[in-house]
Amino acid sequence: MNTPAETQQPGSQPAPLGLPIDPRAYARGLSCVHCGLCLPACPTYTSNGNEADSPRGRIQLMLGLADGTVAPTAPAVKHIDLCLDCRACETACPSGVVYHELLEETRAQLRQHSSRINQATGAQLPRRSLSDRAIEWLFLNMLTHPFRLKVSLLAPRLLQKLGIYPLLRKTGLFNILPPGLRKMEQMLPPRGPLWPRRMPERVAAAGSKPGESDKPKVVVAFLPGCVGSVMFARVNQMAVQLLADCGADVVIPRNQGCCGAMHHHAGLHAESVKMARQNIIALEQADFITSTIAGCGAMLREYDVLFRDDASYADRARHFAAKVRDISEVLLQLGLNDFPHPVHETITYHDACHLVHAQKVAAAPRALLAMVKGLKLAPLAESEMCCGAAGTYNLTQPVMATDLAERKVRHIEATACRTCATGNVGCAMHIQSHALQTGRELSVVHPIEILHRARFGS
Repeated sequence: MNTPAETQQPGSQPAPLGLPIDPRAYARGLSCVHCGLCLPACPTYTSNGNEADSPRGRIQLMLGLADGTVAPTAPAVKHIDLCLDCRACETACPSGVVYHELLEETRAQLRQHSSRINQATGAQLPRRSLSDRAIEWLFLNMLTHPFRLKVSLLAPRLLQKLGIYPLLRKTGLFNILPPGLRKMEQMLPPRGPLWPRRMPERVAAAGSKPGESDKPKVVVAFLPGCVGSVMFARVNQMAVQLLADCGADVVIPRNQGCCGAMHHHAGLHAESVKMARQNIIALEQADFITSTIAGCGAMLREYDVLFRDDASYADRARHFAAKVRDISEVLLQLGLNDFPHPVHETITYHDACHLVHAQKVAAAPRALLAMVKGLKLAPLAESEMCCGAAGTYNLTQPVMATDLAERKVRHIEATACRTCATGNVGCAMHIQSHALQTGRELSVVHPIEILHRARFGS
């Protein structure tokens, strides 16, 4: 069987019945040996036992879509859509299959070419629902623009402060919303400022004086994130304070923007490239580039792949990606180890997928938390299993997302801990909202919140 790499080059006219998958992404699928070691790590397969909802099953579907032997019918595309892109299969894979590149390339090509293939094959995909289109519009045009998001949250935040919003929830008013939009409403954190303050462009290293000519030892560029800068502004402020207290000069340039993850995962390649180019220009001069948001950090590390065919940016993107670190990694490297204020609690820790699987960061957050006096870390069963948040997944696939959230919360309950730490805002919002909806007493926090409390006492 000829592969797309043998029959066509990227950008050439695709065969009438196949998706024009980039040969490099197609080759990712060919490296799968179908051993099945990924099956226990896959959230969807372990939930429903359907081989087509396993990594190796989806790989065969995607190769078939590329070859033209599988038409993009509703059942075929449904299996692709049900994947969380959590990359747990990549961690489990002994062959080193880079699954996410094939998945994301397939989704992008389906978005662009399914109509053409439908016409050639007679297959008919159902039209996307109005709710799904509304959710995507909100994510791409509202949540990726912090100012617009602040404006949209003004009314709910005011109703929260007046004590009216919880009453509206109790009336069941929001139950009339479609499942995806209802889930979006449920994920609104119960507390937050009316108008989060914008972070300063520079926070000097602790002990340095304004106008000092001596350059700080380390310059850290901080990306606050779109949702993070609005809904988790307090966590970002704590992170920057910790960085500065460790001797770093922290820069938060005004000309940085969205990391591009939502657009990239939606198959909008050109838009994500544009955003990535803007961030490279804004942040590349720093020694390290960091964020408190695992999803953003994972996307920043992928900029070298985005620009691998762009001769003018390939080297810059590669150097940029090499500087990206999770906030826990940077704090460890800066030598954060002095925590004078004990935290006498027992907590558990959930590994965000885009931290443990995409960025391969598992030890650093635990190492920092282990230094906190009085703090005990209870092991969490399936800590590396996706909670069901996965970017927009919990809105577009609410049934599976809810099942995975329930599974995660049950494991947290088994630890007898009332607090769960995790390094991603999406996970925090998803797990917290499910706990609230099901009447569980649970607080989901970022590790930064605990470290800040242990360092500064509040």
